[in-house]
Amino acid sequence: MGSAQAEIWERYAARYVPRRAVNAAGAATWLNWTQYPDHGPDEAVLGDVRGKRVLELGSGAGANLAHLATLGAVCTGVDIAPSRTEVAGRTWGHLGELEFITADAVEYLAGVSTRFDIVYSIFGAVWFTDPEVLLPLVRRRISDGGAFVFSQPPASDLEQEGGQVIRQWHLSADQWTERLTAAGFGAIEVAVVDAPEPGLTGTLLVRALY
Repeated sequence: MGSAQAEIWERYAARYVPRRAVNAAGAATWLNWTQYPDHGPDEAVLGDVRGKRVLELGSGAGANLAHLATLGAVCTGVDIAPSRTEVAGRTWGHLGELEFITADAVEYLAGVSTRFDIVYSIFGAVWFTDPEVLLPLVRRRISDGGAFVFSQPPASDLEQEGGQVIRQWHLSADQWTERLTAAGFGAIEVAVVDAPEPGLTGTLLVRALY
């Protein structure tokens, strides 16, 4: 993405509403894969993160990644919007093994030499990046036995629409499986997490190993 795309994300970031101080369970940090508060799976999808090197693509204000840092992960978050990186660092930088970087996901993955045990994205860069470009780059940066996990709206519920400022990739379960397999991933699991109420859009959750 170029500077024009970064400016678009900056305008989106200007509408950011801070996350609640605590969730329904009273926790100050938490991770949730869906677009609904206190709904769906948590960090258990990633397995044991203690001591693991974790990368989030599209880390936003950093709350999800901060939770993993409290569990002992060594965390890096990448986001294209400078203001989001600034907020994330200011809010969560005190946690220690946690850094936030302003960068386009593709450019970051192409330029970094670090290998990560876990790469994940929650309604983030995976949704807005051509998988033919992104997936091979993610694979190169994942350690043997590492996991790649991401969530976004299902293709059946939110199809590609014309006139979008930033393109979104809404692929079916079979399409994601085909592309991940072609990129060298295995043990691919694709499922839809139902919404908390009938009629609402669910959440596509994809997990693949390398």
